[in-house]
Amino acid sequence: MAEYLASIFGTEKDKVNCSFYFKIGACRHGDRCSRIHNKPTFSQTIVLQNLYVNPQNSTKTADVFQMNHVSDEEMQEHYDNFFEDVFVECEDKYGEIEEMNVCDNLGDHLVGNVYIKFRREEDAEKAVNDLNNRWFGGRPIYAELSPVTDFREACCRQYELNKRFREESESPLGRGGNP
Repeated sequence: MAEYLASIFGTEKDKVNCSFYFKIGACRHGDRCSRIHNKPTFSQTIVLQNLYVNPQNSTKTADVFQMNHVSDEEMQEHYDNFFEDVFVECEDKYGEIEEMNVCDNLGDHLVGNVYIKFRREEDAEKAVNDLNNRWFGGRPIYAELSPVTDFREACCRQYELNKRFREESESPLGRGGNP
């Protein structure tokens, strides 16, 4: 029995633990989820919730970006500046970063989330403790350890559907990745 339970842990067959939380570090049901969100006590990966604000999706920044009409070049520059600021500061203050990903979709549970995988668990823990006392862009930072270990497996259904649509229509839909 224990062997079977271990084999299904964190999968969709697991009726106790939330496979979405285990896979992508977030769940669209949040606290209302009927399954358990096992928050790790140690991890190399952290999530900074809702940190990235896409100017095309934000009414707050509409005046800055001329009525929410932002050229592709301005969007890329905004994203590149954000990515560099966060990556450089986190690596300088907390330790070597193996990978950083920024969610750029509209799902409430993922919008603007930044996932950072440090080389060492101790660096991730230090980052969470420090970043929860910080602000970015006039908003508080909400950081926590994340169960995500493999970003190739951490794609939500919306991303996969958009990826397929993008491949078929060749329209740019998202951002993310490594420096």
